Amino acid sequence: MTPEQTSLIERIHALIADEPVVREVSMFGGRAVMVNEKMIVSAGKTGDLLVRVDAVRHDELLEAAGARQAEMGTGREMGPGWIEVSAEAIADGKALSSWVETAMDFNRAVTGTQN
Repeated sequence: MTPEQTSLIERIHALIADEPVVREVSMFGGRAVMVNEKMIVSAGKTGDLLVRVDAVRHDELLEAAGARQAEMGTGREMGPGWIEVSAEAIADGKALSSWVETAMDFNRAVTGTQN
């Protein structure tokens, strides 16, 4: 992992420390954080963040600073529910926390779990 990924993963783990089932896997060219066997986020090599969100909120969330439609390679959109957030936009702890919580809201909805 790159130093940027390592730092971001550490910050993410601090935010989800109370979650009972957490693991990491290599996925989407980054290091994905799984909660209840579903990906919530993936730390990119440059410190950017791929976030799994509710597709219903996709357009609303794209309006956030540093957010853009996620791509699986140049010009190949991943579709609604996949958002990439720039490293600069999540440098602030509050911004990262908001994205992780948004991902956890979706995770809890699809897995039927509560923390």
